[in-house]
Amino acid sequence: MRGLTLYVRSRRAPAAFGAALAGTVLAWLPATVFSDRGEVGGPVLVLTVLLLVAVSTTTLGGPDDTLDRTAARPWTWLRMSHLATVLGCVVILLAATLLTGTRFGPFGCVVRDAAGLLGLTALGAVTVGTARSWFLPLGWTLGAAAFPGTGTVGAVLTWQTQAPDSRPAVVVAAVLAAAGLAAYVSRGPRRA
Repeated sequence: MRGLTLYVRSRRAPAAFGAALAGTVLAWLPATVFSDRGEVGGPVLVLTVLLLVAVSTTTLGGPDDTLDRTAARPWTWLRMSHLATVLGCVVILLAATLLTGTRFGPFGCVVRDAAGLLGLTALGAVTVGTARSWFLPLGWTLGAAAFPGTGTVGAVLTWQTQAPDSRPAVVVAAVLAAAGLAAYVSRGPRRA
């Protein structure tokens, strides 16, 4: 257990989880107080998922880039478990609102957006490093929230804001999640 504790602390996971929890509450509270719909949807949902994924980017790399490439640890399994845990935390934080009068939903959009944005962030960590890995998800999501797309091409380009039953959106999110997982697990974060 000591090794796992050190790994979690070296990745600054407690601080990232605290920031994600605070972000969830800050997005949920105004919707609870000022809305009668009972559901946080649309741009607020997408931006909240983006916020939770963005605060988790600090955990994708450790303080020593060289250590992340040694064979002393089974990095493949640690990285895969790490991404699965981050995805689980994002989904659980937003799913916890299902127990309240105001929830983040539809829940299919939460899972799709979290998986796709986390995959895109993991790709960013591999290519440009963890410090800048959230830039592309931020830009893409803000563009999708500002300019909702129609048709197949629009659904592909604005997959984050599409309905939960949008097949192009699900395919894009799945491809980004799989590509990010494969790249991050096999290569790890880029050296600073």
